[in-house]
Amino acid sequence: MKDSTKPVQKGSEVRIIFAGNPEIAVLSLESLVNSQVSDGFCEISAVLTNPDTMKGRKNILAPTEISRAAEIFSERLAAPLVQLKPESIDDDFIERIAEINADLLISFAYGTLFSRKFLSVFPKGGINVHPSLLPKYRGAAPVQQVILNGERETGITIQRITAKLDSGDILAQQSFPLSGRESSLSLSSIVAEKAAAMLVRVVKDIAEDKQAGTPQNESGASYCAKFTKNDGLIDWNKSACSIDAQIRAFTPWPLSWTHHKGRVLYILAGMPYHDIIDKGKTGAVLGTDKKTGILIQTGDGVFSVSRLQYNTKKALGWKDFLNGANIIGDILE
Repeated sequence: MKDSTKPVQKGSEVRIIFAGNPEIAVLSLESLVNSQVSDGFCEISAVLTNPDTMKGRKNILAPTEISRAAEIFSERLAAPLVQLKPESIDDDFIERIAEINADLLISFAYGTLFSRKFLSVFPKGGINVHPSLLPKYRGAAPVQQVILNGERETGITIQRITAKLDSGDILAQQSFPLSGRESSLSLSSIVAEKAAAMLVRVVKDIAEDKQAGTPQNESGASYCAKFTKNDGLIDWNKSACSIDAQIRAFTPWPLSWTHHKGRVLYILAGMPYHDIIDKGKTGAVLGTDKKTGILIQTGDGVFSVSRLQYNTKKALGWKDFLNGANIIGDILE
């Protein structure tokens, strides 16, 4: 969308409820807080995020990344950001939201489909920040799916929220190329930075009642499902390139793993190895390359592992790992 540079007219301030959970959404929340302080065209009425959950081996109650960020960003504002952490968005909670009198809902990785009844509370509706080039990769895990599928480009879409998943009119969209070595962690960082700048421009346009959007082309729609821990199990019958994409896509979660003599072994980093031809059973640990790491036979090509970790142990580079565990000649399953 075209970025407007003219001053926002008096009375055009838009009151926002920001919904999100993970780290990828933090810079977008920060950009809106900064805009509230410096430009005054928006005001964050509340932050909507998941309840605190028990995390870590010690089961410590921990907030979401957005909740942590909201506490920090509150220091820049005249009053602390109100945080809402409902177990579910039921009728009672919708009534509570209605009393806040917010104009606009902004969602970024909140992970919940909003009902028509909930959306009707907001006079200016709701918008969603989605890390793909919609209508491609609607759903829960577009960043991971883009990497798994070996896409050469991806992007960010800001679209109207409707009752149908990620299908609303497009308000802004930006594409950018991929190098082919991104992990979900590194790609999420890129998305977070670009999305924050895009979101400010879109909200400014909404504040000035520039709300025109472009309908999505339904014939080009594709979907991606949420991944589970079990999806991280490596199938060594796949090609070295496919396994490489999986490892990058599942970093930092759910990680990629295999079995070595009954133990879970996480394969944290590596790359396809092109200096030898196939010469072993799939999953066989063939040896090492002093520059790249531990060589493992796949269904098509050899994969070189540079960083790995037994479950409950610390992550190690391949040389340090082999000092404590000689797996050369073994079969990974």
